[in-house]
Amino acid sequence: MKPKPNNWHFARPALAKTYLDLFELGLSSARGLFARRRMGKTEFLKKDFIPAAILHGYVVVYANLWDLEIDPATALISEFYKTIEPKGFNKILSRFKPSKVKASGKIPGVGEGSIEANLQENKKVTGTLLMEAMSAFDKTKMQMILVIDEAQVLAYEENAHFAHALRAALDIRKDRIKVIFAGSSETTLRKMFGIPSEPFYNWAPLEPFELLGKDFVAAMVERVNHISKYPLSLADALEAFAELKNTPEFFRRYIEYYITNPMDGSLSALDVTKSKVFNDESFKRQWDGLLAADQVILSMIANGISDLHGIAAMQYIGAKLGISDSVDKNTTHNALRRLTDKNIVTKITHGNYQFEDEAFADWVKHKD
Repeated sequence: MKPKPNNWHFARPALAKTYLDLFELGLSSARGLFARRRMGKTEFLKKDFIPAAILHGYVVVYANLWDLEIDPATALISEFYKTIEPKGFNKILSRFKPSKVKASGKIPGVGEGSIEANLQENKKVTGTLLMEAMSAFDKTKMQMILVIDEAQVLAYEENAHFAHALRAALDIRKDRIKVIFAGSSETTLRKMFGIPSEPFYNWAPLEPFELLGKDFVAAMVERVNHISKYPLSLADALEAFAELKNTPEFFRRYIEYYITNPMDGSLSALDVTKSKVFNDESFKRQWDGLLAADQVILSMIANGISDLHGIAAMQYIGAKLGISDSVDKNTTHNALRRLTDKNIVTKITHGNYQFEDEAFADWVKHKD
């Protein structure tokens, strides 16, 4: 049976089953997944894993903590309550008091308007609401999977109190609530699960999300050729996918341009896509917002320099900063801390860092 022309989702039922089977074995109640943004992680969770979990008999709560990054507790508890007690959701909202502090995000399901909330008061309220939500859950017979997207937000210092409360609530319900923590910052997630002082220390194994590859590209080519009079070759599509840093979101933009401008050909579609997604202006704004030391360190990483703490590196950094003597190791350490906190680079192994965004790495390497 041929796929519907307007269905551009690449289904991954086998991968969804893999994660469900791990929960069914009963050896673990939580998994941690990481992948850079735009790599298809959220689409997989929403369109593959969650439907499969529901068919398997689970009730699923999904919360994306970027929806209300400034107050993730609100985002998570709101979604939890909408599942457990949907009729009482408006009552829950009324517990959050308005103030002059404007939140940057939205409460899922409340509409497009942004909200204003008294964050300090809400932080006291959310602890109580979490206990109430869990108590309501305990009165049901539900088997639940809680999917927390962009879970690294829980590792932020300002969210530590709620993270401790959440872990305590989940700890005593491992038999009925399974959890997937998904995020885009490998460094922060490793800190979240790997440092003893963190609330979720050792609470879930952390693994890379399985990225899309040739099978995904081939499926997209098949769908293009099903609706277009101008066939796209698999070789051209694979080349475009590689040029677009193997990023599914960018590749779909390439496909869209190819379909709407088929006579321009694959190379033209690729050039147009690259000009839009690898935008010099956006990268320049990001670059200009960095301290000089951070810029030097980024340039070194982009150009494959792995020794960032040696004598030669200290002398090089000092020269780039216009300092007559070499700098000390604190300069590198502080720069790397700032860059990891901003999710610009991630630590792979001891002393080895890589860019979160390969397109930005390429821009930094060639910007001169």
